[in-house]
Amino acid sequence: MPSRNLLQYLVISLKGIAMGAADVVPGVSGGTIAFISGIYEELIETIHKLDLGFFKIWRAEGFLSAWRHYNLGFLLALFSGVILSIISLAKLITWLLSDHPLLVWSFFFGLVAASIIYVGKQVSEWKLVNILALVIASGFAYAITLAKPVGTPDSNWFLFLAGFIAIIAMILPGISGSFILLLLGAYRAIIGTLSTLGEGITTMNWDLISGALVKILIFAAGAIVGLKVFSRVLNWMFKNHKNLILAILTGFMIGALNKIWPWKEVLEYRLNHDGEKIPFLEKSIFPTSYPDDPKILLAMVFIVLGFLSIFILERIAIQKK
Repeated sequence: MPSRNLLQYLVISLKGIAMGAADVVPGVSGGTIAFISGIYEELIETIHKLDLGFFKIWRAEGFLSAWRHYNLGFLLALFSGVILSIISLAKLITWLLSDHPLLVWSFFFGLVAASIIYVGKQVSEWKLVNILALVIASGFAYAITLAKPVGTPDSNWFLFLAGFIAIIAMILPGISGSFILLLLGAYRAIIGTLSTLGEGITTMNWDLISGALVKILIFAAGAIVGLKVFSRVLNWMFKNHKNLILAILTGFMIGALNKIWPWKEVLEYRLNHDGEKIPFLEKSIFPTSYPDDPKILLAMVFIVLGFLSIFILERIAIQKK
């Protein structure tokens, strides 16, 4: 593994900050940022190399030797930046979702719409099986957006399940983890928990920190189990049936557009752990049927901004290649 100085590790942390910012936003993949910044291959190689052999080398050659062998300095620098970025931005996203939901969902809608085109273009051959996979995945994802959530995002088992499934975003390039959380209905809960953790750290409130950490650790446990279960299978599928996987992914995004349609009518509310009344079941409606000011023109501007964000990232990635 490469030998680095302090400045080089600082640069890696800055790249991690950029990745964390991308991971907070549905439709933008932290893996895309890693690719653009030139660290994707090293990241994937380092993650896949991690195993219990670390302790064997530690006992035989010492901790520093094991640390260097597994390139853990790289992971520490990178994920320190990712975590710092996510915690910092989570509070901002939480506030925006609360005070300006129409504009935030409009921006997210533009991001995912552009991601559909970006991922769909990577399918090199549209065979019948790929077209069928896209149609079935679209229908399945759309049905999920209409269904009543199977659990509340505050429940521990649901957080574990969300982490278990969202880890796919780390394994397959181009998939946004936040987008998968949106599809599951867990995005607000995770972002809110991260915001609470950030607030607890800044105010040194141990009750806030401990409560948020428990939820994050449950989510992380689900992600670790998911990584062990899915990593080999998904990597094999991506290497041997790339077009099929990309077609399925494109279909999921198409069907899930209903989930992030900005104009919603609340059909059912629920109480969260703080006793606050929040939407539980919603349906998409036309802007003209929206009970408040639909802000159609401003929403369209934010949809275009979201679309252009992915388009610009794609141009940068092409130039990097």
